Amino acid sequence: MTTKTKKIVKITAIVLAAAALGISIVFAVYGIIYTVRRNAEMPVPVSSYTGGGTDRIHFLDTGSSDAILIESEGKFALVDCAEDSDNPRGLPALDMQGYEQVVVDYLKKVAADENGNVTLEFVVGTHAHSDHLGGFDTLLSDPAVTVKKAYLKRYHEDRIAQNEVDEWDNKEVYDQMVEAALASGTELVQDLGSVGTIELGAFTIDLLATEEAKEGERVGENDNSLVLLVKNGGNKVLLMGDANYGSGVEREIAREVGKVDLIKVGHHGYGYSTGSTLLTETQPKIAVITNLEKWVYFGVKFRLVMNSRSAVYTTDECGGMIAVIGEDKGDITLLSDIH
Repeated sequence: MTTKTKKIVKITAIVLAAAALGISIVFAVYGIIYTVRRNAEMPVPVSSYTGGGTDRIHFLDTGSSDAILIESEGKFALVDCAEDSDNPRGLPALDMQGYEQVVVDYLKKVAADENGNVTLEFVVGTHAHSDHLGGFDTLLSDPAVTVKKAYLKRYHEDRIAQNEVDEWDNKEVYDQMVEAALASGTELVQDLGSVGTIELGAFTIDLLATEEAKEGERVGENDNSLVLLVKNGGNKVLLMGDANYGSGVEREIAREVGKVDLIKVGHHGYGYSTGSTLLTETQPKIAVITNLEKWVYFGVKFRLVMNSRSAVYTTDECGGMIAVIGEDKGDITLLSDIH
């Protein structure tokens, strides 16, 4: 090895070592900030809460799936209904733990009347994936549960990516929800672009990203996910479903809604969701992730800390969460251990 070559090797080693040190420092600083942010104000256990707030959003602990109960002035609505135990196609990859009974039992615990019956003003299925629609057929078929309306975007299998058509059960869970809604007498609403603002007690709710997949295109079903903006007084809560930044939906949502107080992070905190543009524009003080903390993508955690300085919580570490929404701007109390 010549003297020149040795110098090049030495310089390269120094540069690489410096780069590795720099990356380590960045990660260490990020880790400290993330820990501080996510533990800034850990939720109060629901059993010890003595406040009287009746406008609430319940984020159930259903693994890496969504089930979100909205409550205001004694009225209830449900956004998504968690993963189910069904595996209609018998595919090994779809043999998952179901949480449909967890959802039904929770509703009967917190939303039932004196006769044990539950009335939901409406339900929303954000998109045709089993970790969002899976439990709806069980819920809608329960004799103790009445659902007045179901908002559900139409599913067009000929507009969905071929790998999902071949390997997933989108159509099956969609058909099961539609059939269960019709059988139970629930009004099925699918022309979502004309819905406008929905009222639930003191809450007003806007359905966003209501456009259906375009004919002739093939997209992932997450690209079709509905997004909900829930407002009460000065507070805004953004429920992102499984919307992602690859489709451009996040940029549109960010421009439309502006700053929010709480965000339900899109797609369980996995990659290709919760981009810098969304967080920079919305600046949520609180971020709730419906997933296990260890499965949340590093880049999502990083952006939540660096772009919006959010306090970050996952439903599994909190045992489910309730956000009690007050009338004053920023008046949100978090409760944990709700199941």
